[in-house]
Parts: sequence; C-alpha cells; structure tokens
Amino acid sequence: MRGITLLIMPFCLLFSVTCASGDETANTPPPFGKRIADSPFVELYVLEELKQLRTDMAAQKHELIQQIVDREVNSIDHGVQYATDTITYFFYLIAAASSVLVLVGWTSIRDIKERVHSVADQEISKLIETYEDRLHSIEHQLNYKTEQIEENREEIALTQEVHSLWLRAGQESNLQNKIATYDQILKLQPEYIEALTYKADTVLELGEPQWAVNLCHQALVIDPDNAHAFYQLACAYTTMDQFDEAVACLTKALQRSEAYRDELATDPALKPLKNHEPFNQLLGMPA
Repeated sequence: MRGITLLIMPFCLLFSVTCASGDETANTPPPFGKRIADSPFVELYVLEELKQLRTDMAAQKHELIQQIVDREVNSIDHGVQYATDTITYFFYLIAAASSVLVLVGWTSIRDIKERVHSVADQEISKLIETYEDRLHSIEHQLNYKTEQIEENREEIALTQEVHSLWLRAGQESNLQNKIATYDQILKLQPEYIEALTYKADTVLELGEPQWAVNLCHQALVIDPDNAHAFYQLACAYTTMDQFDEAVACLTKALQRSEAYRDELATDPALKPLKNHEPFNQLLGMPA
C-alpha cells in the first residue's frame, strides 16, 4: 500500500500544477487583435492538414484499387483452373462410359464424341460469358476510381495554390496588393467566405465602408450564420455612423460566437459606439 501511495503522489502533483497553469492561462486575456491576426494562419494550418489528408486518401484509394484488381485476377485464375480440371475429369468419365457402351453395343464412339464436344462447348461458352461480365465490372470500377483520383489530384493542386495565396496575403503590407491577392483566391474559390470577410476588413482600412458592407452581405448569402461576417458588417456600419444597424449585427455575431465579446470594448473600429446606449447595454455596462 505504501508503494502504491508513492507512485500516485507524483501524478497528483503534476495534475495540480497543470490545473493551476491552465487557470492562469484562461484568466489571462488575449492580446489586442491577436485573434484576428492569427485567424489566417490557423486557416493556413487547417488547409495544410487538409492537403496532407487528401494526399493520404488518394494513396489509400490507389492501394485499394490495386488490391481489388489482384483479387479479381486471382479469382479468374482459380475459376479457369477449376473449369479446366472439371472438363478434363468430364472427358475421362465420358471416355470410360463410352468404352462401356461400345462394349455392350449401345452406341458408337463417334456419337459420344460429338455429344461430349457439344456439352464442352456449352460449358466453356457459359464460363467465358461469366468472366467477361466480371471483367467489364472491374473495368467500370477502375474507371470510376481513376476519375476520383484525378478529381482529388486537381483539388489538391487547387488547395496548394490557395495556400500559397494565403501566405502571400498574410505577408503583404500594401493594402491594394492584399486585396488583389484575395481576389485571386476568390477567382479560384468564389464561395470562400474567409476570403470575403478578410477582404472586407482590408477595404474598410482603405476607407471603403460601403464596399465592405457589400462583401459581408455576399458572405452572409453563402453562410447566413457566419459570425465573422456579422462582426465585419458591424464595423462597416459603425464607420458609416449607422449605429443601430451596427449594434444589431454585433448582437447576431455574439449569438453565434461569444469569442467576439472581448473585442467589443477594445476594437478601434467600434470606438464611436462607446457613447451609444444600446452598445453599452450589449456590453453589460451602465448607460
């Protein structure tokens, strides 16, 4: 019992230290703008993992197709061997029966030979038709798998290109060039919501709130529950002094993700709302 107690004590100490560290980390507020700045890199990480996953899936599909082909070929070989042995034994049996019939004078060897050839031809024809059907089925499956592999290859190439464009956008300091990079991403994937919302954020920095509003509405048409699109839309409405619309959009964003609550009081784009009573009520602050 004492030895068990000595073994358990280090794990208890390690668990208490981990919980304390987790509490301290959870109570530490994230740096200003960290979530917004890190979001593209999280997206890039997910895209990289998705690319690796699709590559592994393509390799597994190729291996599965090869195994199916090998099994079908082995099955055909066994079937042909079985048919050959069956026909051989059948000939031996007929020959023995023919010898007996000839001895008793019931029929001639010629008639027996013709009958044997007819039966053998029928059996072989049936066997050939059966395996032709199976080969056609295998060919159809191979064509289908080949098409899937080609589609996956094209999708992986597209993912790689989008990944490189995201890296370029994250490293670009010129806002016009960053917008052009987002346009290239949208040209490859027109319904890419993250590209639309981040482009809206960039054009808002250029002082184009109406453009940002249009981009956010495009994103919401694709995904009506996208919290980031509502948040960017609220920032654009704030710049246009449409405070009630901005508060309504912020409310929808918080309903979909509470993670935006910490940014409401610190985001410079929302600074004009601090004297607006509905905004203070949304923050839980006194009017």
